[in-house]
Amino acid sequence: MSGPLLPTDPASIGGHRLLARLGAGGMGVVYLGRTEAGTLAAVKVIQAEYADEPDFRARFRREVAAARRVTSPWAVPVTGADPDAAAPWLATAFVPGPSLGEAVVGHGPLPVRSVRVLGRMLAAALREVHAVGLVHRDVKPANVLLAVDGPRLIDFGIARAADETAITSTDLVVGTPGFLSPEQAEARGAALGPASDIFSLGCLLAYAVSGRPPFGTGAVDALLYRTVHDEPDLEGIEADEDTGTDLLTLLHLCLAKDPADRPTAEQICTVLLAEDAVPKGGPIDWLPDDVVRGIADRSAEMLALPDIEPTVADAPGDAEPASPGRRRLLMASGAALLLAAGSTAAWAVLRDDDTPGTSASPTRHWAIGVQADLSGPQRTAGQAQERGARLAVEQYNSRRNKPFTLTVKTADDGGSDVRAPAAAEKLIQDADVLAVLGPSNNETAVKVLPAYDGAFLPLLSVSSGALLLTSAEHRSYLQCRPSDALMSFPLAVRLAQRKGTRLPGLIQDRTAQTYSWDCAQGTTLLLRGYGIPPYPRVIPANTRNVKPVVTDMLRAGIDSFIYAGYAQG
Repeated sequence: MSGPLLPTDPASIGGHRLLARLGAGGMGVVYLGRTEAGTLAAVKVIQAEYADEPDFRARFRREVAAARRVTSPWAVPVTGADPDAAAPWLATAFVPGPSLGEAVVGHGPLPVRSVRVLGRMLAAALREVHAVGLVHRDVKPANVLLAVDGPRLIDFGIARAADETAITSTDLVVGTPGFLSPEQAEARGAALGPASDIFSLGCLLAYAVSGRPPFGTGAVDALLYRTVHDEPDLEGIEADEDTGTDLLTLLHLCLAKDPADRPTAEQICTVLLAEDAVPKGGPIDWLPDDVVRGIADRSAEMLALPDIEPTVADAPGDAEPASPGRRRLLMASGAALLLAAGSTAAWAVLRDDDTPGTSASPTRHWAIGVQADLSGPQRTAGQAQERGARLAVEQYNSRRNKPFTLTVKTADDGGSDVRAPAAAEKLIQDADVLAVLGPSNNETAVKVLPAYDGAFLPLLSVSSGALLLTSAEHRSYLQCRPSDALMSFPLAVRLAQRKGTRLPGLIQDRTAQTYSWDCAQGTTLLLRGYGIPPYPRVIPANTRNVKPVVTDMLRAGIDSFIYAGYAQG
């Protein structure tokens, strides 16, 4: 999905007239651009604050070099780049279709035949990637764009040469949990070869045919554990013996725990899926009709380009959506904070363009939503946030000559990720709600973020701090606090400054799910950077007798102790 350019965005980059934003996150922003010849391109630009950092610039140079070396009809080609510019950029051919992930979510799992052809074409792309000595390292549904003539593998941002020393730490897990290999899950940097991409391809194909990742969903550490130790969930995937090597067998081969037991991309193309060869120059009938219609609709939407001159945020005469202020509020996330605090400055953002600013104007009524755990295990925090919102609104409404009034509307999700989507939908469907505070924990936030994104409804969180919430590209999410990993860094710094620290003990309590994982990972990485790696132990969720673990840690000679878990633990 594309969005309008922001006032701070440049008008052009490297000879490309910028038309819209395609996404933002990580190293920079991706724009939809058009060359002087009229060719469309996806232009990735490094953010200014990172451009002067040697590590980021080196990573971007590596991405450009990696992408230029891959030539395959099923990999998006590079059309231009300047990694040494003041604002380094990379342009690739623009593919207007949806990602594989969007197609599966919108239309359901693909038929077996479609998945076989998909596997054949992606294996051909990986064959070219591996032939030039590269490993992609992030083969996942979001990095596969669908077109009627076949898929396109994108994003070589974390690809690197198989014999190259990684810029990132060897102890850092790189990739997307649920679609990474056991080697990646265990951060075995030196062991990441082409076979790692084949495992990820197996995960992707299993997702495409079943609609679910083969190692489930949930907390990151649980996903990594299942990837390394458990068998994949391939239930319901039918064998298709009439077509040679059936898909189920192929998946088992790709998802072998031992990299040496997996097929190569060349073997998949020439032996295992040889009968699914793609015709040269002819049409490819490989997708079901509803997906093809979805691709056409998405392409038409993406290609409905704005006028070149001038670039404006709100063109005169455009039809207003049902809740105009909601869209405008999203244009400046800071306005959501001002509104939540009861500031009249937000009126300049929210008022209708044709509403006179006089005392005779009718009073507008808006609402702040609060989605929180108001009745469950974290109700103390949830109720405190509700009271804070009501106090701010009360103070604002007591002002004289205010241009609009505010109310608070609540949605209790009980701290449950099962109840969270319904609570979010209640606030999303209320046209008076301009922004939402919450939810109360990481698990509920993960469940509702896509819905708030789709509704362009700002979501401001003061409780959730999981890294995975900010690692993805969300258009409407603002995390109003440091992440859990960053908040744990001072513990490592304190130990590093303490004389005599040699062996810190570290307990990760899985009762705290994502919170404990982020805290443990952040602390571990920093301690290792100081040259004092911890002695780690993991406690299964809801464990009450921790004496054996503590005894083991004391026997190992720990001289300090860190607990990664909730306060109750």
